[in-house]
Amino acid sequence: MSAGALGRRDFLKLSAGAGLWLAVSGPGRVLAAGQVAAAEGFKPSAWLHLAPDGTTTIFLGRSEMGQGTYTGMAVLVAEELEADWTKVKIVQGDADPKYGEMVTGGSRSVRSEFIPLRKAGAAAREVLLKAGARRLGVPVRACRAEGGAVVHAASGRRLGYGELAADAATLPVPANPRLKDPRRFKLIGKRVPRLDTPPKVRGEAVFGLDVRVSGMLHATVARPPVRGGKVKGFDAAAAGKVPGVRKVVEVPSGVAVIADSTWAAIQGREALKATFEPGPNGALDGAAIARLLAEAKVDPAPSRSEGGDVEQALAGAAQRVQAVYELPLLAHATMEPMNCTAHVALGKAELWAPTQAPLWARAEVAKALGLAEAAVTVHVTFLGGGFGRRALPDFAVEAAHVSRAAGAPVQVTWTREDDLRHDFYRPPGRNELRAGLDAKGRLVAWHHVVRNPSIGQQLFGEARRRGDRPDTVEGAADVPYTARAVRVEHALPEIGVPLGWWRSVYSSQNAFAEEVFVDELARAAGQDPLAFRLANLPRDSRLRGVLRLAADRAGWGKAPPAGHALGLACHASFGSYVAQVAEVSVRNGRITVHRVVCAVDCGTALNPDSVEAQVEGSVVYGLSAALRGEITVKGGAVEQGNFDAYEPLRMSEMPKVEVHLVPSNAEPGGMGEPALPPIAPAVANAVFAATGERLRKLPLRPAGRAG
Repeated sequence: MSAGALGRRDFLKLSAGAGLWLAVSGPGRVLAAGQVAAAEGFKPSAWLHLAPDGTTTIFLGRSEMGQGTYTGMAVLVAEELEADWTKVKIVQGDADPKYGEMVTGGSRSVRSEFIPLRKAGAAAREVLLKAGARRLGVPVRACRAEGGAVVHAASGRRLGYGELAADAATLPVPANPRLKDPRRFKLIGKRVPRLDTPPKVRGEAVFGLDVRVSGMLHATVARPPVRGGKVKGFDAAAAGKVPGVRKVVEVPSGVAVIADSTWAAIQGREALKATFEPGPNGALDGAAIARLLAEAKVDPAPSRSEGGDVEQALAGAAQRVQAVYELPLLAHATMEPMNCTAHVALGKAELWAPTQAPLWARAEVAKALGLAEAAVTVHVTFLGGGFGRRALPDFAVEAAHVSRAAGAPVQVTWTREDDLRHDFYRPPGRNELRAGLDAKGRLVAWHHVVRNPSIGQQLFGEARRRGDRPDTVEGAADVPYTARAVRVEHALPEIGVPLGWWRSVYSSQNAFAEEVFVDELARAAGQDPLAFRLANLPRDSRLRGVLRLAADRAGWGKAPPAGHALGLACHASFGSYVAQVAEVSVRNGRITVHRVVCAVDCGTALNPDSVEAQVEGSVVYGLSAALRGEITVKGGAVEQGNFDAYEPLRMSEMPKVEVHLVPSNAEPGGMGEPALPPIAPAVANAVFAATGERLRKLPLRPAGRAG
């Protein structure tokens, strides 16, 4: 079978150790990258290969989960290389340190690769120019690179990169090539069609659940519903009577039912009737979590303290305002439930995983199985959503354990109920804010106590990430508003619920509290919320520009349609600045969001179309959380099991979303997450404008709406 003919179901029908990558080309073909790697040509770096036929293959260390990473990374290399875009292919790399950290999260992909991948392309261009000039017998300065070829300017003679690949392979690669002037960009900043769209449309894209390996079995796992719980008992004989069930084995995460099909495994698990000891967290519920947050001891060392004594500043203020904001646990609810295919045999492990962190998965699998990391291969598939959940390695480690117990390759599939009840949840939060205003309504004191459990502390035993600041004060310690005295403190309550990174992480919590509180301060000062923000932001703050742009495009200051009201919020995160205006109405306690106007300053917008898509996706995800998102715990276990109880925003509820980008040549900021934090406070502030009811708790439930 030819590489171009490999289809969705055929791809990865591999014997152990095949070591292939998923590759997507300009026309959208799927091919085996092992063939690319074995080809002759010019490979100036781990990320780039030029074949004799002129094909440019870019090897990727970031995962594609719908955010446009494949196309974005290709653009960075192709721009500097002056490649023929129709001959560019992307290859998803296996877990390998040569590709860098290989973590797709924190909106870092474009930010961290913007210069390195451009340098890779520029270095290759310089080598090809030198090779071309030698072949043509002219000085390098007499040539230019364009459209995948070296061109002699005076005569018009051309040599394609493919013709020069062998010559280029013999020349040294410069360490510090000259990058293009942004004014000469042909791809960066343009609406380049995505490379992963055609294979997805044709059904050729391989997601985790599409993987098929020769001799593969299927499995599901019965897991303790409470963190720290243990298996008490199960009826393996009953499960074994289900047609198709091959084996029932206990693994560290629970009891695995291994079968010929996923359905047989699920039916076998039902028959298993597994029971569990709840362990130390069996009494945990919502009230207990609320107490843990409220009573946690505040760290004596503040996360930020500037401008003098905040208590003194508060005492001398003309006006004092205080409020408490509460946020629930949230699940990720990726559209593709968690899954992983593993084959453990002969002292080696091979995995096919939709993972955001393949190197971490490799390391944890090696540790769990007692193998050297070099003996573990992790192939990265497309991800059907990530949102931070797929950065965790638990599902890969579990699949490896199941495969070893089965003595065969096994695909472990999580049901939606598994996915929602065994997530690593966004932590709950409690934010206590106080502020003082002078007689003119200017901020003189700002005090914020952040009571969020630490993801870092639970996962790694260490909460601190930036100097003395814990991860929990992200989006709070760097409050953008100026005050004479600022003090941000933190308490780190510990709760018996698994915690993980959720899209925009702690900014999603702290921005809600901060931006609703600022709206309250504006009302207390008798000022327009936009004017109050502008008056209390530094003159050089990039938030000023997006606030003005969003307000202008939303018609701020003009009368909205009858029964509608506008709310405003802004936030800076992951190197980008976003302001949003939400237009809402409230009827019988139900919030309807009609329109969201977003202004974004993300520096250089690598692909405006992808930026807009990420903003729209963030609004959808953020609105789902703001209006309905809530995970509740009873008896230590999560109560929600499917979308009937954890309901996302429906298509009929989707507001009109407008995205306006601030033109910029600055280095790019992240865009996978920054548009999420402002949406909940913008809606909450709009609800206040519409009803006079101040909502300080998520999800937003106005009076008249049942909880």
